[in-house]
Amino acid sequence: MRTLARQVHAHLKQTAKAVVIPHPHPDGDALGAATALFEYLTGLGRPTAIYCATPHSPQLKFLPHSERLETNPGLLADPAVDTVILVDSGDLRYAGVAELLVKHPAKIINIDHHATNEHFGHFNLVNPAAASTTEILFHYFRANQVHLSHRMATALLTGLTTDTGNFTNAATSATALAVGGELIRAGADLRQITRATIHNKTVGALKLWGQALSRLERDERRELAYTYLTRADLSAAGVSEAEAEGIANFLNNLANAKIALVLKETADGKIKGSFRTTRDDTDVAALARQLGGGGHKKAAGFSATGSIPEVLNKILTGIKE
Repeated sequence: MRTLARQVHAHLKQTAKAVVIPHPHPDGDALGAATALFEYLTGLGRPTAIYCATPHSPQLKFLPHSERLETNPGLLADPAVDTVILVDSGDLRYAGVAELLVKHPAKIINIDHHATNEHFGHFNLVNPAAASTTEILFHYFRANQVHLSHRMATALLTGLTTDTGNFTNAATSATALAVGGELIRAGADLRQITRATIHNKTVGALKLWGQALSRLERDERRELAYTYLTRADLSAAGVSEAEAEGIANFLNNLANAKIALVLKETADGKIKGSFRTTRDDTDVAALARQLGGGGHKKAAGFSATGSIPEVLNKILTGIKE
């Protein structure tokens, strides 16, 4: 990985223009990785843009350079763009750019930590053992002796803390904890991250969570706890889809469920699902793959067509009793 990191660094020092792409509705890891890369690349004197198919959540506006994110796909049509960097995406479809990158001449750099990653890049910095994509970037910067500013450190720590549930979920490792300490020493503002990502619930958000919890059901034979949210629920609570983030992780605290599942109706009429488990004998990424998704063994997701009952039936059919 160190040799590959140096090869990527050598390429980026020569790039004419780079576009960094986090997945749609970027979470703390995706946007943290993108913004850290933005500062790194501009520090190299390389023109850089951040493109995402959707805006980011207002909760992440504290991230340095988050205002640089643009939703105009025309960025990729610029003939100067010779490098595209995708972060925290297992495949081009999940990143929302599969059609945009068909026959695109740019070199693709793929930086990700999902076990289901398709290694679609010309360079693939992929490590499923990493707790977050930003953890991979930390080691990348170290391998290339890149100075971490306090802004970059905050961006990287945001990804690490959000993907580990503040170092409480199964992704937490000795390495992740050590990296977290190094980032704080580099000036990362942990209190700011905590205020923005944990102590940020509005009345509308809590009403939405209450709706999800009121619908919570448990399939005893499959040890599956599940709930769902519709677009009407978001409208009634007066909040965006981003306010539902964290419900699946919260349900992972259930003592008598092997798998937690949250289904959400998206603006385009699809059903987005999030799986969580704490069990070593359960692989929710395998379940997500059956529905065209992917992720980690203990945290995975998918997007499917159909109604919530139809998607739920597919899931229940696919889980062995």
